[in-house]
Amino acid sequence: MANRAQRIQALKDALQNRILVIDGAMGSMIQSYKLEEADYRGERFADFHLDIKGNNDLLSITRPDVVKDIHQAYLDSGADIIGTNTFNSTQVAQGDYEMQFIAEELNRAGGAQYQLRSAGGRLLCRHQGAGGKRCRPAVD
Repeated sequence: MANRAQRIQALKDALQNRILVIDGAMGSMIQSYKLEEADYRGERFADFHLDIKGNNDLLSITRPDVVKDIHQAYLDSGADIIGTNTFNSTQVAQGDYEMQFIAEELNRAGGAQYQLRSAGGRLLCRHQGAGGKRCRPAVD
């Protein structure tokens, strides 16, 4: 695997030669699978005390086949850059599901999902969302 400086240079070189295409919306693609609560839970979280349907990042662990299929569809469509399935893989965002403990593992799983099928000079970017929480104005 190339080091960080080599990867950055490869990106710059590619951008000098052509327009790069990034994948599309992971969440929208996941919705098209019409997954149920059991899909999000898998065996590992079968007895978790809260509903976790909608925790899309968790699918990198419980349904990696879905994430793989989505990535492959974008690669097959010509995407040069694939984003990890880690938009809400922070302790703050995972707090919505009381799953702060899984944030680091989600980030590792999201990257590993892509590494298993990277080829042909395609690039990986880490998707990171706003964290799922909004700031509230201070009131006197």
